[in-house]
Amino acid sequence: MNTTSLSLLECAARGEDSSSWNRFVDVYVPLLRHWLKRFQVPDTDADDLIQEVLAVVVRELPEFQHNLRRGAFRNWLRRVLTNRLRDYWRSLKYRPDAGGGTSLQLRFDELADDASELSQLWDREHDEFVMKRLMAQIQSRFDDQSWEAFRLQAISGRSASEVAEELDMSINSVYLAKSRILNALRREADGLIE
Repeated sequence: MNTTSLSLLECAARGEDSSSWNRFVDVYVPLLRHWLKRFQVPDTDADDLIQEVLAVVVRELPEFQHNLRRGAFRNWLRRVLTNRLRDYWRSLKYRPDAGGGTSLQLRFDELADDASELSQLWDREHDEFVMKRLMAQIQSRFDDQSWEAFRLQAISGRSASEVAEELDMSINSVYLAKSRILNALRREADGLIE
């Protein structure tokens, strides 16, 4: 499974093995929990609401058609979350103010609007959360020195020559480590991060 070129999204949609779904859940639950806190969902209700979102994903993901447009899955998941949040707050008598005098309903509308600042924040945070989780998932596939070479060059922005000298590697080995890890990340992120 680790070397497959199928994306995590495709594997989870097929439902052929539980490891794909478990990896999908590991990637997305932290993001969903973060956004539930943003919308003042108490921790006592967050797990149930996350399960509701994931239930919709399980039910509808096999029919989801990624139209190859930037952010298709990310936007679909945002709409699923928005709808679950609306249902949740509608079911309660207490409806907190979303902060700054803005009603919660207006915040839901803003999250649902593809062009709003809030949905753009969702896009950025989605990509950051997903990339961090995918990196954590694939790190064990690479030796420590290769991972460090990748981290220093691709994430910290250091030159290949600096990294090679610091890690006592050839420049070619530094480039190769970066390339191999980026390719693995691209395969894993296919359809999730555009």
